[in-house]
Amino acid sequence: MAESLKRRILVVDDEECIREVFQALLQQEGYDVTTAENGFDALLKLRQFLPDLVISDLNMPKMSGFEFLSVVRRRFPKVLVIASSGAYGSAVVPTGVLADAFFAKGQEHTQALLDSVTELLQTSGARAVAHQEEHAPVWIPRNGKDPNGIPYVVITCTECLRSFPLDVTKEENTEIRETLCLFCSNKVQYIVDFSLSVASPPRKASASNRFLQSQP
Repeated sequence: MAESLKRRILVVDDEECIREVFQALLQQEGYDVTTAENGFDALLKLRQFLPDLVISDLNMPKMSGFEFLSVVRRRFPKVLVIASSGAYGSAVVPTGVLADAFFAKGQEHTQALLDSVTELLQTSGARAVAHQEEHAPVWIPRNGKDPNGIPYVVITCTECLRSFPLDVTKEENTEIRETLCLFCSNKVQYIVDFSLSVASPPRKASASNRFLQSQP
């Protein structure tokens, strides 16, 4: 119990009842637990403190768990991660998900979650080293179609942080792909999250165009 009191856990889930159940369950075991309702909210919490372990749902609005966990692995490789979802029937981590363990909500007993937390925290040192040697792919939403009707995405290079468009010819949600940055030739691994779409806002007419359009 004394050891677990030193451990901080961040629970990320868009369902309030799930957050409350997980929080109560973990606090009963002596862990210090904070919750977040989606990926963006979780990133704000990570600016305030760095937990020992994150438990995150995969299907959430605004920022999915797939995208959030990819950011966590790249920016905070020492943080342990358990992915959770009711959409998968296996305890094996789904393809493309950057997590150390997986908990199938509604299909596994909550004791399985507690066992995973204990096991991961006991091996945190070795896992942190392994994480730093991994290349975390970027999860990105599709951006619609270009003027020629070809689907495309916008990728941000993990090295030079510049963004560039890339055509997408097929929808395979868990396929890890690679491309070279157009600016620095860094190899970028990415996965297109076809469950999310980001559309560019409509262009506003310039002041001169609005003036011309208002003339008789």
